[in-house]
Amino acid sequence: MKKKRFLFVSAHPDDVEIAAGGTILSLKQKGHKVFIVDLTSGEPTPKGTEKKRKRETENANKILEIDRRYNLGLENRHLFDTKKARFLLAEKIRVIRPDVLFCPYPDDAHPDHVAAAKITEAARFYAKYTKTDLLGKPHYPFYLFYFYSNHLRIIPEVSFFVDISKQFKNKMKAIKCYKSQFIENKSNGFVFKYIKTMNKYFGHLIRSDYAEGFYSKEVLKVSDISTFI
Repeated sequence: MKKKRFLFVSAHPDDVEIAAGGTILSLKQKGHKVFIVDLTSGEPTPKGTEKKRKRETENANKILEIDRRYNLGLENRHLFDTKKARFLLAEKIRVIRPDVLFCPYPDDAHPDHVAAAKITEAARFYAKYTKTDLLGKPHYPFYLFYFYSNHLRIIPEVSFFVDISKQFKNKMKAIKCYKSQFIENKSNGFVFKYIKTMNKYFGHLIRSDYAEGFYSKEVLKVSDISTFI
């Protein structure tokens, strides 16, 4: 099996762990390369600081065995789909050269998540430009998938599920690294139960213990339909 490169784009540190931590662990166990680009630091938050959040992210990276994680330093709570944001991310896409790109689901109550989806969609296109001063060489990830770290009360529109039964325990460990967000901030304590319930429900739909769901706006290529059986 050819090893591939996967890039997850998030508005804040912890978004990817919540939505796709199990999938990342599964990819790493299969020998693939996984990268994360956080658009903001996620701060300020009620119990967090820049220093705390950075340390928490580094601890989560160790559990997930991320190959490399970047932070673009854009402004939390004021993340917008701007030319600057598009170009910064497009450069990372050109340098990392992922086969598959992930970003937040675009329908969300959190404006930063909505902006992150728009920035990613545009940066994916910008990354293939030829006559440009952008770093790196032109690159266009063939697949763009959306993950759910959602603040909107909706039933997710899922195109496919990834079985994370064997990875769920370590996924939760990675999320718990963000103590300032989910342990010290008591109002967010429900998150652990919510994630377990959602991943268990997704797993039930594919007859596994736990799963994560992803959405694709575009059609998916299947080389061997027997893999579904």
